[in-house]
Order: sequence, then C-alpha cells, then structure tokens
Amino acid sequence: MLSRTAQNLFWISRYMERAELTARLLEVGYRIALMPSAGTGYQNEWASILSVSGSDTGYKKKYGPPKQAYIEHYLFHDLDNPNSVASCINKARENSRAVRTALTTQVWDAMNTGYQELKQLAKEKYNTANLPVLCDWTKSRVSLIRGAIESTQLEDEGYDFLNLGYFIERADNTARLLDVKYYVLLPTPAAVGSEVDHYQWSTLLRAMSAYRAFRWAYGGLQTPHKVAHFLILNVACPRSLLHCLDRATRHFDRLEYILQQQSEAQKMVAQLKNSTIAMDVDQILEQGLHEFLTNFVNEIDAIGETMRISYF
Repeated sequence: MLSRTAQNLFWISRYMERAELTARLLEVGYRIALMPSAGTGYQNEWASILSVSGSDTGYKKKYGPPKQAYIEHYLFHDLDNPNSVASCINKARENSRAVRTALTTQVWDAMNTGYQELKQLAKEKYNTANLPVLCDWTKSRVSLIRGAIESTQLEDEGYDFLNLGYFIERADNTARLLDVKYYVLLPTPAAVGSEVDHYQWSTLLRAMSAYRAFRWAYGGLQTPHKVAHFLILNVACPRSLLHCLDRATRHFDRLEYILQQQSEAQKMVAQLKNSTIAMDVDQILEQGLHEFLTNFVNEIDAIGETMRISYF
C-alpha cells in the first residue's frame, strides 16, 4: 500500500472521531449550562469546552470573550476552526475522495451523504435549542460510517490504518473529555461528592454514551474513583484509555505481520499500554488526574507524529 493512501485512511478515521468529540463536548457544555449553578467553576463551562477542544486561541482572535452562541457556532459550523464538526467532516470527505478506490461503495456513500446533509444543515437558521439535535446527528453519522467500515471493508492493511486512526484519536478524546470534568468544571474541592459533582459526572458519562454501561459495571453513584477506573483502566469499556491502547496494539501487531517490520510507533503504544496497566486508580488520583491526563495526551500526540515518520 502506498504511504499516501495509508495516511489518508488513517486521517479519515481521526477526523471523524474528532468530529464526534466536538459534538460530545458541545453536549457536555449544553447540559451543564442548564444547571442554575453553572459558571461557578474555575472558568465558565463554555470557556472550559473551548480550552479542552484546543480551539480557544482561534476563538478569541475571532470573537473575543466567550459567549455561548458564538462558541456553539465556532465549534460546529465554523470552517475557520480546524476542530469544528464541519471542518472535520469536510477533511474526512476530502481524504475519502483521494482514496476512493480503497473504500467500499457503502463507506463512500455513508461519508458523502453525511457531507451533503451537513451542507443542508449549515443553510438552516441556527438556534441553541437545536444543538442536541446536531450533536445526535453527528454521533449517528460517525457511527454509520464506522459500521460501514466494519461490515464491508476488506480486513487488509488499509483496515488496520483506519482502525488505528479511530483508536488513537479516541484515546486522546476520552482523556480530554475526562479532563473537562475533573480539572475545569469542578467549582471547589469542597464540592466533591455534592449534587453538582454527581450531576457533572452523570452528564459526562451520558455525553460519552457510557452512562448505562457504567451502571451495569459499577452500579450506585458516579464517584470520581469509579468513573476514573471505568474510563481509564476498564478494558471492557469501549471508550476507556486502556481499551483504545489494547485495540491499537492489535492493529499494530497485524501491520507488523503484513509488512514484516516493527515500527517505533508500535513500540510506543505497547509501552504506554503496559505503563497504564501497571497503575491503579489510587495512584492516578494521588498523582493528580489532570497531570496524568495531560501526560497521556502528550504521549498520544507523540505516537501520532511517530506514525507519520514510520509509515507515511
């Protein structure tokens, strides 16, 4: 497979997963903004969403102080924001068009239909009340494309690069979503265990489509200890950091078998997986969850850059 084709396939998945992250961040912001006590944390919740999405600098240059309506537009429709839902779907579609012959008809149709639907959504008059509908549309469209890949793509090296894009981006996204709650939104240390605290954990789990799975696995209230374990160390949770690293390792191992060589990126993922397995939740919380997540995101960024050198 040509390195350019592998790179396009890898980024198709990363962009689609990133579009879903932005939609989930918008959903978190929308739900928490409905609370009477919203805005009493270290930062306004919408400023927090901008910061975690990596879009705060671009937003401030264009709009200035954070305002909910502007932030919603900037994160969903604004093509000047490289992390907006619209930008990510556009880029995923462009990458798909570049490797059209490497994708099945079903995958291309799901991608192109989503792109056309997005163009129609951009023409409609926007209202904040419509934000949950837009977030649900994004998640459904990404799931449809993902399903088309899993059910129709030949499981060759192209399939592995598609999945590596998904799992590497998803690991990054889960870390960012978890960081929104623990570091940015919590008003004060005294609020731990309060109704506000429980509502925010519940909101986070619902936005990640993980609320019911969490209740099945742990039951009871959403304590920081339980949620951190679920989203970091529980390999059965499809959005946990360890699950993503485990699946990425499998696809790297498949590529090693196909290409008959081991890459530096493969070694880095295996090392990160092993170091994560070696930790327990108490260690992570004692170290500082924000510090752990920041380091994890930096490791994922390094893996992405090493993949560019190793494969593309």
